[in-house]
Amino acid sequence: MSDSGNGKILAEVVSRSRKIIIKIGSNTLAKEDGTANFEFMQSFSAQCKNLINRGKQIVLVSSGAQVSGISTISGWAHKRDVHYRQALCAIGQVELMNNWRKAFGEQSLHIGQLLLTKDDFADDHRTLNIRNTLFTLVDEGVIPIINENDSVSFDEIRIGDNDNLSALTAILWSADLLILFSDIDGIYTDNPKTNKDAKLIETVSDIEDLRKNIKIGSANDFGSGGIETKLQAAEKTTSYGIPMILANGKQNDSLEHIADGRGKGTLFLADEKCLIRAVGRG
Repeated sequence: MSDSGNGKILAEVVSRSRKIIIKIGSNTLAKEDGTANFEFMQSFSAQCKNLINRGKQIVLVSSGAQVSGISTISGWAHKRDVHYRQALCAIGQVELMNNWRKAFGEQSLHIGQLLLTKDDFADDHRTLNIRNTLFTLVDEGVIPIINENDSVSFDEIRIGDNDNLSALTAILWSADLLILFSDIDGIYTDNPKTNKDAKLIETVSDIEDLRKNIKIGSANDFGSGGIETKLQAAEKTTSYGIPMILANGKQNDSLEHIADGRGKGTLFLADEKCLIRAVGRG
């Protein structure tokens, strides 16, 4: 972990944000063997409780239905037929929410589930209902946990990844901050897993310029997204003035470290003026 200027800026952004959306990717939730990591969920729930005690409101967008399904029925791990994948998500979603229920229950917090599709964000009545449900749950101290409804989604109504789902939710809820936790420390000039000289890009205010200067790879084993979907999410949120942090969720106490200045990641802002407003400089 780092106590660099980047870490201090991220902490200041968190400090100035009250309504925070946090997205947990499948690779963050998965162990090396591809099964669900309940110990991570326990630790993460405790970190959320610490933020709530500091006056923050938390909405969680959680991947991991397939990971949880594989944990339950390991024999389906290699089945690629779409019907099996959707059935696996139906099984895994129950296990995923049960694990989150137990993890947050250890912190005396209740959870509520919302399963959404692209159509839900295109219909005014549905978006109003989603918004009202989020506000009611959060106001009552309940943690809303959102995922895409993979068991019924098909191409026409799929959002396709939880990076974009979390961005749409952040906009709908009028969030102050979106945090994407993945298995990387942030955006690099190249893939840090294959290029030791790759440099972490700490702040981004021009995403199109960023695209021209980095290499964008594909999604990894468990996740449906990749760097491109994270850039898409950043484009959505920053266009509404909502900053976004991309950080490594696999680090121990990753949320706590981002909040207290010991973490690192890439901060996305609409422009440099947003950085001044975010950290109170100038």
